[in-house]
Amino acid sequence: MPDATGELATTDEVVPLVDVDKGAIQSVERAAMILSLFDRTTPSLSPVIVSERLGLNRTTAHRYLQSLQGSGFLDSGYGPGPLLDQLAAFISGRQQILTVAPPLMRQLSDSTGLTVVLSFLGRTGAVVTLVEEAATGAVVLTVRVGTVLELKAAQSRVLLAFQSDPAVVIRMHAALDPQEMRRERDELATVRRDRLAWADLGRIGLASVAAPVFGVRDIQAAVALIGTTATLSPDERSGRRVQLLREAAEKLSALVTP
Repeated sequence: MPDATGELATTDEVVPLVDVDKGAIQSVERAAMILSLFDRTTPSLSPVIVSERLGLNRTTAHRYLQSLQGSGFLDSGYGPGPLLDQLAAFISGRQQILTVAPPLMRQLSDSTGLTVVLSFLGRTGAVVTLVEEAATGAVVLTVRVGTVLELKAAQSRVLLAFQSDPAVVIRMHAALDPQEMRRERDELATVRRDRLAWADLGRIGLASVAAPVFGVRDIQAAVALIGTTATLSPDERSGRRVQLLREAAEKLSALVTP
């Protein structure tokens, strides 16, 4: 614990907090530099390669390689490890979605007469990434790309309901009071059952419904329709527009899943 001087006390010595921070940052920077050594001619690393290219002594280089291996960044032969494979698959999945989603979203918008939104999960909620606005109608509802949606937005609920890491849901729900948290957890269970989420933002006259887009290992994105309560309603879960949304999400999942 910090003592009265604001320093971190250990059993052996007193270490200033700022030095701990600098050390942690330096470790991250060095790890990044080591991983950046991978290229077409360097499919695996070694203490010699790291030492010569980064100017570290071999003992330090070996220690970093072992740490990266233990964390999953490197495999047993100091090649790219399972964590890098997971990240690569995730990024590849996102790129695939961004490539194939626009025409499907345009078709869905034209078929429903509503604006279609695609979002990925950010740190605090769904982040709007693609928008296809309705081409007809006296009033067109839309949302800006880059908007971070609320936890009770349809897309945030879908992305959290199928999130494979429980810690992500716990962190995002940490600001809710216990009663709200229980209600939201119950809502996520319903989303998993129905594979469909409705927004609950308390905005009179507005409605949104979202469906999941899955990749190889996990949920990748959420695709949603936004409209008015006259055009979208939770009472019409089997309605034509909702069914078209489900079909579009399934098609998109099939396109990004080999």
